[in-house]
Parts: sequence; structure tokens; C-alpha cells
Amino acid sequence: MGRPLRIEYPDAFYHITARGNERQNIFKSNRDRERFLGYLGSASERYKAIIHTYSLMDNHYHILLQTPAGNLSQIMHHINGAYTNYFNVKRKRSGHLFQGRYKALLVDIDEYAQELSRYIHLNPVKAGMVEKPEQYKWSSYRDYINVNKSSKWLCTDFVLSLFSIKNSVAKKQYRRFVESMIDVEYESPLKNVFASTILGGRSFINQIRERHLDRKKSDRDLPDLRQFYEMPDLEKIIKQAAKVLNEDAALLKRVQIYLCHKFSGQKLKEIGLHFGIGVSGVSQSSRRVALQIKYDKKLTKKIDKIISDLNLSTV
Repeated sequence: MGRPLRIEYPDAFYHITARGNERQNIFKSNRDRERFLGYLGSASERYKAIIHTYSLMDNHYHILLQTPAGNLSQIMHHINGAYTNYFNVKRKRSGHLFQGRYKALLVDIDEYAQELSRYIHLNPVKAGMVEKPEQYKWSSYRDYINVNKSSKWLCTDFVLSLFSIKNSVAKKQYRRFVESMIDVEYESPLKNVFASTILGGRSFINQIRERHLDRKKSDRDLPDLRQFYEMPDLEKIIKQAAKVLNEDAALLKRVQIYLCHKFSGQKLKEIGLHFGIGVSGVSQSSRRVALQIKYDKKLTKKIDKIISDLNLSTV
């Protein structure tokens, strides 16, 4: 089995998850959780990790962190390694605590900061552990809404700044944002993961490929790497979309532009030339479809079928 692809560079953002071996609990007491949070704090102090949000469940955890020094592996070796040693010594056991390696998704933070932080903070609610996120002591949500005095190592400013420049207003707006989805079925932002590695749109994926990947690495060792270089051409996307969406010519064109923008890897100028429109026209058309599929389930199903037929599933 090939190793997971790890992409590390300064100031990258990651959504980190790790599960207990055979789905066993990794936290069996409040003391365990306190100790784990202590390792988050020491990772911040020693390795300059910036922890933005977290949620400690029973058999897994979620963390949104930033690596100013581009040293994710070092940070995670410290957190998981130190905690495993603590857990094993305390319970007089040996062996693996976590199921394989941690999962690290490189995040396009400009696009996913708000949704991902909400997803992390709603985890205990969706799991049926509490009715409201503020009732759960072992996530960073209470720090975001002033129930807790934030730990020195927890950074709430970045996410809150996306809601208002005034901190008190930002906290109120963030609370409304998170709690608006408590009783609502909503799509996980993790549905849009590419190559088991990146949570972001095609432009972000292209940027990562160009700046941080080496195609000379063996596909056998890193099978996820191959997906970064297997992008369908415009004609293939256009033809496949026409097979599924042929009843509305205007809608078909918009969807074709949206899919080309999202999956082809071509620049906006190239896509625009193909459709006879300008760069701004490509962006506007793509945004309209992205907004429409949030509310139009029938259209979403059709687009999902096109993506599936093209073998472009990002999960």
C-alpha cells in the first residue's frame, strides 16, 4: 500500500484527524483530554504550530492547524507520539494507539475556513454527545463565544476576523453561523477532498501542483500524486456534460464552464476563449452555478453524475 502524500510548506493550513486503532477510544478520561491539550500547547511553543480549532471526540480528534515553519511532520510526531507514550504508560500497555498515520488535508483556507471550523465545532452535536456545541467542554467552541478564557496557544482571531473586525460582534455572528446548522442536514465540506490530500478548488490544486510537487517521485510510492497530473481536457468535459444536461442550452453552457473551471486545470483565459467569453464571464458563470447547486438538488445530482462519469470524484 502506497504512502499517503504529504505536502508541507511554510504557513500551510491542515485539517488533521486521527482515529483510535480498531476504532477504540483514545480518550478514556478528562485527564486524558487535558493531557492531549497540553501537547497541543507544547507543539505551539516548541514547533510554532498555530491551533485554530479543535474537537476531541472519544475515538478520534479534529484539529485545524497552521504551520508557519512548514514542519507538519515534526508537529504531529510530537503530538501523537507524546500522547501515545502517556496513554500507554498510564494503562500499562504497548503498541499502536492510533489507526495508521494521521490524516492531514491541506486546506484552501480562504475558501474553507468558516465551513471547516463550523464542521469541527458541530462534531459533538452531530454525534449526539450534546444538544448544543457550547455544552461540549472538549472543543474550542466555548473559547470562540467567550464561555472559556482561551488558552494562550489557541488562535481564535483568524476565523473570527472573517465575521467582523470588531471582536465582540464577530463572536456573536460566529455563534449564529455555527448554531444555525444544529438541526439542519448539511453537506460536509470534506466531500470536496481531492486525491485524499487537498480540500480546495481547482485553482488552489493547480497552485499546489506547480509550487510544491515533484512529478519525479514514484507513482508507486505515492499513488495520490498521479491524480494531480491526470486532468481531463475541455472537450471531454463539454461532451460529457452535454450527455447529461441537454434540455436547457443556457444552463448547459454555464455548467460546462463551471466544470471546466473546476476540473480542467486550464487558465480562465483559455476557458473563456473556448466559450467565446472573457475572463470575468468565466468567473461569473462559475459562481452562479456554484451558488445554484447549493439550493437545487436536481441540478446537483446531474452535476455529480457528470463528475462521476468523468472519474473526477474528489472524495
